[in-house]
Amino acid sequence: MDFRIETSWKHILKEEFEKDYMKKLDLFLHSQQEKGLRVFPPKHLIFSAFNHTTFKKVKVLILGQDPYHGINQAHGLAFSVNKGVTIPPSLKNIFKELHLEYPDFKHPQHGDLSQWANQGVLLLNSTLTVEESRAGSHQNKGWEIFTDKVIQELSEKRTGIVFLLWGKNAQTKSKLIDLEKHVVLTAAHPSPLSAHNGFLGCNHFIKTNELLKQAGQQEINWQLS
Repeated sequence: MDFRIETSWKHILKEEFEKDYMKKLDLFLHSQQEKGLRVFPPKHLIFSAFNHTTFKKVKVLILGQDPYHGINQAHGLAFSVNKGVTIPPSLKNIFKELHLEYPDFKHPQHGDLSQWANQGVLLLNSTLTVEESRAGSHQNKGWEIFTDKVIQELSEKRTGIVFLLWGKNAQTKSKLIDLEKHVVLTAAHPSPLSAHNGFLGCNHFIKTNELLKQAGQQEINWQLS
């Protein structure tokens, strides 16, 4: 595994990289490679979410489940895909919700959410890798322990973060968050299977910016160029 991760996160999470579960995870990923299986995202992009958004810069956390499992889709940011790749259905619904909230929001021609990440939106998946064409294939291999620790560290050492938890899987993580220090907004998952059950119309993007403004922080510009 390529452990190149931004300095502030490396300091916060250094003990995790030395634990047995992470060593077993490293061996598992190495075994996938030896079998000739393709793993996404590429190893140098596994920690992209952290490299775009330093520990002290995190203002918002959007939690996904695991990376997209198609060729050239995943690049280490939850719900995001590389430019030039077809926008996935869940992300289309995210853009649809943004247009509902902000009528001037223009539907982007790409699905690269790096501009959000660079403003302090940590786009974190619970599982950071996946085997090609096998959704959920790297769940329960150790990644969830690592990403739970990320959430706990943010909860304990920061204040005023807005956590957006969409879908039941993400909402189980609310128990890791100190609700006296942070705000958790929940809704259905933006997947086409559930978006009409409470994601569309949730107003999470406007609410997030209202909360940031109240806290004296710079609001997120959700429009992608």
